Amino acid sequence: MMEVVRESYPDFTAFDPSSKYFDVKSDSDNPRWVMVDIRFIERFEETIALSDLRHYPELEGMTLLRKGNRLSITPVSEEHWNFIGQLAHAQNA
Repeated sequence: MMEVVRESYPDFTAFDPSSKYFDVKSDSDNPRWVMVDIRFIERFEETIALSDLRHYPELEGMTLLRKGNRLSITPVSEEHWNFIGQLAHAQNA
């Protein structure tokens, strides 16, 4: 589990021609890529598969579980977050 500790800001690696993430179409005035800083909170021994999450009626309507959504940019409601946290702690107890 991680926590965002700094809101998004331009990804400086996109401006560096020597970086494998260099993007010729991105510049500091018009960045195409952003990043956030995160802090480690907790590691769980077991992961919960996306396919397993689909079986819980408590997660009905969760954006993550809708077909075609990208995992990296999906919001999670506080209600769904808390339920998944309970599942994770129960699995790892």
